[in-house]
Amino acid sequence: MREVLDDLVAAMAAGHTVGLGTVVRTFRSAPRPAGAAMMVDADGSAVGSVSGGCVEGALYELATKVVESRRPVLQRYGISDDAAFEVGLTCGGILDIFVEPVSTEIFPELPQVADDVGAGRPVAIVTVIEHPDPAWLGRHLVVRPDGFVGSLGSERADHAVSDDVQGLLAAGRNATLMYGPDGQRRGEGMRVFALSFAPQPRMLVFGAIDFAAAVAKQGTFLGYRVTVCDARAVFATAARFPQADEVVVEWPHRYLQAQISAGQVDERTVICVLTHDPKFDVPLLELALRHNVAYVGAMGSRRTHHDRLERLREAGLTEAELARLSSPIGLDLGSRTPEETAVSIAAEIIALHWGGGGGRLSTMEARIHHEPTVEAGHEDAGYELKPG
Repeated sequence: MREVLDDLVAAMAAGHTVGLGTVVRTFRSAPRPAGAAMMVDADGSAVGSVSGGCVEGALYELATKVVESRRPVLQRYGISDDAAFEVGLTCGGILDIFVEPVSTEIFPELPQVADDVGAGRPVAIVTVIEHPDPAWLGRHLVVRPDGFVGSLGSERADHAVSDDVQGLLAAGRNATLMYGPDGQRRGEGMRVFALSFAPQPRMLVFGAIDFAAAVAKQGTFLGYRVTVCDARAVFATAARFPQADEVVVEWPHRYLQAQISAGQVDERTVICVLTHDPKFDVPLLELALRHNVAYVGAMGSRRTHHDRLERLREAGLTEAELARLSSPIGLDLGSRTPEETAVSIAAEIIALHWGGGGGRLSTMEARIHHEPTVEAGHEDAGYELKPG
């Protein structure tokens, strides 16, 4: 939807009612991911794409009808056995597209959403795409890290959906979510689509070792854009780290400084230092601990940790800055293998972000879901989740 947002807001400002089609679910080899959108303006012009040309003609006609009727429609496009070319999806994929009328009267919060997107502030749009009561269809909730505006139809539904979408927004993910008609977590009947506008958070992994490959895999699974960096070209190769988005050969502290200077490191960035070599990790940690990031963890034994702290104190770091360091890295899960260690590191990152204690839920009375302790945020492929 990002590609049509400015045109959409401009049309609304001109007093138009626009037909907007958004991909909310995909199956198999669908040509465009969830979140892709196409709008049809009152003057007949169309902007955007939902399938690279496969179903745009059919969607254009449907969007025009939706504007006339003012009633949203959830439409599935795909290949059928008896009419493989009926809508042109020859790729074999299936798209669910929610088509809705949009105007200032229908969605007054959208211009502010566009402002948030333009400023790089995390924000999500939640839309009711299925409900037994037609009056709920097309209702919107705008979710931000500090709360929400708008309503889906009831206070219970608003709070349940907002709570779940906070997690999607933190990861910059889109998803369809299923609830009961009034927002019951274990019910069925209401389906919403959450569209997140947030740059993908970064995970910087320093040290091209076997543990780094496992950590990179966990980072990708959690929705981070993962970079593995090491000064040794023989170890820092894409073949050794297929789960990473990029592999960089550079001295760690030089790379981090360049990324900070370029504005590519923010308060959502997590940094995992796996080198446990003073010539690499001390200058790197000196820089990382003085910058506003979500997490800094360093691998090593307790002896290595104490030696590292002394070297960092000699470099001039304060006790408050040193307190931000998670070392030895990870939670106490009894991990042994690189994969198990990566899970413990991921668990610590999640716990620090959401304020969890890392204990067993079966022994606790407190609520399961926590409020975020750090702002976090890639429009991504949609998927379906059932909260619970």
